[in-house]
Amino acid sequence: MTAIADPHSSLQFYELSHRWGYNSPTMPGLEDVRVHRGVYHAKHGVMTQTWKATMHVSTHVNAPLYLIPNAPAVGDLSVEKFFGTGVVLDIPKGKWELITEKDLEAATPKVEADDIVLIITGWHRKYADSKEYFGYAPGLSLKAAEWLAAKGVKLVGMDNALIDHPLATSMGPHRNGPQIKYLLPEYKKATGREAIADFPDWNPAHKHLLSKGIPTISNVGGDVDDLLGKRCTFHAQPWEWREGEACVIRLAAMLDPSGAYRIESGKNS
Repeated sequence: MTAIADPHSSLQFYELSHRWGYNSPTMPGLEDVRVHRGVYHAKHGVMTQTWKATMHVSTHVNAPLYLIPNAPAVGDLSVEKFFGTGVVLDIPKGKWELITEKDLEAATPKVEADDIVLIITGWHRKYADSKEYFGYAPGLSLKAAEWLAAKGVKLVGMDNALIDHPLATSMGPHRNGPQIKYLLPEYKKATGREAIADFPDWNPAHKHLLSKGIPTISNVGGDVDDLLGKRCTFHAQPWEWREGEACVIRLAAMLDPSGAYRIESGKNS
């Protein structure tokens, strides 16, 4: 186990974020993270850095404003949205597969109202600046997003970059796409069909969740393998950025094996 245990409370803490910084894998079509060290220890006795980057890099939260005009930004959302109990669902998926509502219904622990839900397909193990990670990933189906919204969950995270299937995004034939140009002929060769026919709508699952006021987390990673199939307590606070459509976060999970602190023990029920 990779948990960090607090010696006084015995609470266990898990890192669920990917590293952020220079050379972080960046979605095709977006600018890379740029970091400039303007003040140096050797010369000035102190160090400061400036950076320029999209917030849609590494592990980050997407606010409703990302895809829904005039919707809440990250800083408009209650901090309660980003802390609380939830589940880590182990739903392995391969290249270009969809997570369906049947997958969610069959997964354990069972999803409950007000849960934070992390859907883990195994794609976090492929996290890299690669066609495979950004172009071949599985995605959430619209019906699965509708199922989650109907359950009344408060936050949904996935271990992919896009939430939706990549061919329902600008990686494929939509909105300034294809950003990965060889996806469309590869898909037609593999299936005999045009991607736009199979994925006619742009970001349908992601848009549905955000339209219902459910923020999403992209690029869940870190030590999430240690929590598959568990109920946990999560912390995922973004900045209080009132204009922000997204924000890089430090995603963490907590377990309470003793039960003394009234958060989830992580034991299978």
